[in-house]
Amino acid sequence: MSRSRGFLCSLSGSSIDLFGEQRRRLRDEVEAAIEPERGEDGAADAGLEENRWSRMLPELMADIIGRVEASEDRWPLRKNVVSCACVCRRWREITTGMVGSTRETGKITFPSSLKQPGPSELPIQCFIKRNKKNSTFYLYLSLTQTFMDKGKFLLAARRVRRGYHTEYTISLDADDLSQGSKAYMGKLRSNFLGTKFMLYDSRPPYDGAKASNSRVSRRLASKRISPQVGTGNFEIGQVTYKFNLLKSRGPRRMLCTLHCPAGGKPAAAAEGHHSPTKPAKAGTTSSIVLKNKSPRWHEHLQCWCLNFHGRVTVASVKNFQLVAAADPNQAGGALEEDTVLLQFGKVGDDLFTMDYREPLSAFQAFAICLSSFGTKLACE
Repeated sequence: MSRSRGFLCSLSGSSIDLFGEQRRRLRDEVEAAIEPERGEDGAADAGLEENRWSRMLPELMADIIGRVEASEDRWPLRKNVVSCACVCRRWREITTGMVGSTRETGKITFPSSLKQPGPSELPIQCFIKRNKKNSTFYLYLSLTQTFMDKGKFLLAARRVRRGYHTEYTISLDADDLSQGSKAYMGKLRSNFLGTKFMLYDSRPPYDGAKASNSRVSRRLASKRISPQVGTGNFEIGQVTYKFNLLKSRGPRRMLCTLHCPAGGKPAAAAEGHHSPTKPAKAGTTSSIVLKNKSPRWHEHLQCWCLNFHGRVTVASVKNFQLVAAADPNQAGGALEEDTVLLQFGKVGDDLFTMDYREPLSAFQAFAICLSSFGTKLACE
């Protein structure tokens, strides 16, 4: 009797387990069938939510964005302005139109601001951190007047040796510095001696601009998504260091030439802040020539000196100031030569300051400063 009772209990237990397994299978099948419907409903809800934000009155949107723009004028609070542009397409259009260009406001807000000219009155103060272990350089926007703040990250670059040449790949992403990345901004390429550097932009500076005939440019062009926006390496300038064969005492002598669309404005200025990827409508280019400001010999210190106004604290052959080369055909050219458009100097073992203004952009200024790193035996 006890044996039959034990058998019946085991049989009933197994039947209950079997029923539970069937029930679990049925539940999993039902949930798997419902899951796609939930995904469609979630996408519909997201679209509905975006439509609600986009259907707000334009006056109300402009008032909200205007208040945020006026109150959050410095980083890290300025990230709220970027958040307004991420709500939907309608908010992005109003935000970008209200923020204004870097030349007008002196503020860096969006990635497109990095290729717009700086302000003409006061320079934008930045600093560069160097990592010797992996040959990388990081550009930050200064948040205070001291050299100890963390800053706002702007750009990153990595130095790579390719055969007889050296290249600096510039990117918006500090972790992805490849030329095939979506964050790729451009590059700087030197000759064998390191005395001449060619500056390339990932976007065409004007309509009809041709990318450099290189394997990397062809690969980037084949990967582009939109046929209306060119992708590759477009030459926009060069930096040349003059030879010093006689080994005369003095700092390096450098000459910088920037190619601009017809009209005398840099490419980023001609593009405008509303469409940062749209090239200027011009088929010809003009050039802006910059040269290093000549230092003065200090008899008491027995060295060459430049006035960096406290922004440079360590003497280095890398320190320089760039001014516009005087045009003899233009009245007042000698007065314009005294205005420092870009200054770069050392303040620590791997810390350097970079201050720029119009007509240079942060991208152009960063590339020019990168050319100063490295030993140039023929120029020193």
